[in-house]
Amino acid sequence: MSTHIGASPGQVAPTVLFPGDPLRAKWIAETFLDDATCYSEVRGMYGYTGTWNGTPVSVQGSGMGQPSMAIYANELFKDYDVASIIRVGSCGALTEKVAIRDVVIASGACTDSAKNTHRFGGYDYAPVADFGLLRAAYDAASEMPEVTTHVGLIFSSDSFYSPRPELMKAQVDHGVLAVEMEASALYTLAAQYGRRALAICTVSDHIVTGEETTSQEREQTFAAMIEIALRAALTAA
Repeated sequence: MSTHIGASPGQVAPTVLFPGDPLRAKWIAETFLDDATCYSEVRGMYGYTGTWNGTPVSVQGSGMGQPSMAIYANELFKDYDVASIIRVGSCGALTEKVAIRDVVIASGACTDSAKNTHRFGGYDYAPVADFGLLRAAYDAASEMPEVTTHVGLIFSSDSFYSPRPELMKAQVDHGVLAVEMEASALYTLAAQYGRRALAICTVSDHIVTGEETTSQEREQTFAAMIEIALRAALTAA
């Protein structure tokens, strides 16, 4: 039994969907999974296991930011032998090439976090997605023409309210599509444990145009992203 999840052995499936918002975890479990049961309510960070098309799948809230996410990812990989984690979260579009409610599949994750600077002694490390999951997610999205999907780099920020927003321009000029707060550390931890990880994010707000969704919409209406993640998880299993 882990410190922060608290589930018993066998209660967590080999594949975990990983939203930051614990209420999104609850919504995913109730909306998409059959026979979902709650295995954790520790600190209000809900975790559920059920089945999708007959395959066991878990959904675990991770909280906001890389430090919180890393606690849950470490325990899922180390204590529950999870094979694949797919982050299903929200992101902010950084370019007009990406629109509100588009889906971004993150091939790699840049960051301003010092976590990997400390880990690698000042060397740069390029955290990237598992290619099998990435390919399966892209194929699944290609079968959903009603959803506009982008594959590319995202930026995992340590600051939701950045004191230096002008620094993001160089990232955009080098191909970064959107900003969120978790993927870089998730990809790094998956590499450490020899497991698989992917981040699939829906654009909830647009840094350039100022468009945004409501908190309820972010919690309960990003169904296309979940469908892509579930299809990818089963295809790549």
